This record gives sequence, C-alpha cells and structure tokens, in this order.
Amino acid sequence: MMDSTGAASESQDGNVSRSASAGRETDLGSDGQAVGTPTSDVLLSLRGISKHFGPVTALDGVDIEVPAGRVTALLGDNGAGKSTLIKVIAGIHEADHGDLYWNGERVQIRTPHDATALGVATVYQDLALCDNLDIVANMFLGVEVRRHGTLDETPMELTARETLAGLSVTSVRSIRQAVGSLSGGQRQSVAVARAVMGDAKLVIMDEPTAALGVSQTAMVLELIRRLAAGGIAVLVISHNLNDVFAVADRVAILHLGRLVSSGPASEYDRQSAVEIMTTGMLSERENGVHSAPARS
Repeated sequence: MMDSTGAASESQDGNVSRSASAGRETDLGSDGQAVGTPTSDVLLSLRGISKHFGPVTALDGVDIEVPAGRVTALLGDNGAGKSTLIKVIAGIHEADHGDLYWNGERVQIRTPHDATALGVATVYQDLALCDNLDIVANMFLGVEVRRHGTLDETPMELTARETLAGLSVTSVRSIRQAVGSLSGGQRQSVAVARAVMGDAKLVIMDEPTAALGVSQTAMVLELIRRLAAGGIAVLVISHNLNDVFAVADRVAILHLGRLVSSGPASEYDRQSAVEIMTTGMLSERENGVHSAPARS
C-alpha cells in the first residue's frame, strides 16, 4: 500500500486513517527530513483544520501543503469538503480548529480581507463578473482609480492591458468590450486577471473549465500553467480528471471531510484517483499497481 503520508491506509477497525495526519512527525523522506515538514517552497500549509456546522463535520483534521509555483489539484466527491476548505483559506469560514501557515509563519484568516492581504485570490465558478460592464470596469470593480472625485480611466486601462498581456491573453478584441459578449474561456481569463492584478501569490480556482468547449478549456488550462510558471501557487478544484492531470503537479484527495491521499500527480492515474475519491482508499489490486509512496 502507499504509505501513511500518501494514500489512505486501513486501520484495525476497518476505518480509513487520515493520511495527512498519520505519521507526519516520524516518517522520514530520502533527505532525512520529516515528511510533511514545511519546506522553503511551501507557500500555504494547513495543519489539523477542522470545521463543523452544528452536528455536521465538514472538515476533520485536514493537513495540506500548497507549494509556490505549482498547481495543486483538490479532488473529492460531492460533500467531501472541498468548497468548505477553500472558503476557510479565502476567509469566508473560520476554522474551528487547526493552524494555517503562510511562508512558514502562523497566520489567522478570519475574513476575506485577511486572505486578500496575504495574497490569496479566489476565482469562483460563477466568476462574479458583471455582463453589462466592460473588461476594465470588471477588473477594477470596487477598487476604481479616482482623481479629483472622478474615475481616472487611463491608469485603469493601462493596468488592465498590461495584466492581460502578462497572462498572454490575446483573444480579447478590446479591453472595452462588454464582458457579456465574451466566450467562457475569455471570461475566465478576465476573472483570473482581476485576481492576479492585486499581486496574488495564491490563486484558487473553483471548477475553472466547467461547461467550457474544447478550445476554451485549452485556453484556461494554458492560463493555469502560465500562473504556475510565474511563481504563483494555484489550487484547483475540478471534477474533470482529464483537465486535472493535464496541469496538476500535486494531488490532494478529500473523502468525507478528511484528507485521505496526497502526493505528486505522477503517482496517480484517473482510475486510482476515482477509487480514492469514492471509497477513501485503494483496493488491494490498485495498491499493487500504485505502490510508490505519495509524499505530501
């Protein structure tokens, strides 16, 4: 079986142990460092994150590390806790228990403002764009540049143009084009550009390719690659495993609020990922095939 830091292991009572928690302090990697100990490239580290809504446990002792310049895919079936976890990171929900570390320093994220101040930007599935406004107005919505009490359009246009160019978004006809006239891939690009315009260090993307066509999906996946290549940490939630394995460097799988498996994307395939997502563990047959340890 994968070791306790990577895939789910089965305890004596038949329950699946939490891979991210079990063995972190004692298992050693090839370099002699304790597995799970934050390294220099880890931007965000979550330790023992739990969240309850009344009697419902949405997250139960979740440990996840999100490295800078890498794409981390957060997988799980419906109800696994993915949305709750990203809302904890984004400051919409405050964790009941656990610690968050940013560049190795313990931080508290209690509000969206706290998350934004750190450099966390979240692009939700609905994108939160105003169809009746143009690209510039959407990118500066709520943070407009004003001069003598009126909108200063020139610096906003320049910044919007430079941000889109920096992301190699070239398919937009005009930055004064109404967002309602854009394709799905272009809309996603505008939402991401708005996020990184504020010097984002971590971009969370919720189902970024949902309901997109083939060419639009390819555009968004290339955008994700460019974000990571620019040193930005990307955390992606997606049910489309083809898209996940096209861009992900790392995979973290939740099952019923627990992290049951995490590690390099190369140590998973679609079949093993689906099995862990739905059952919380690998079958003996799959364990024989996927025997390499998946380190966090």
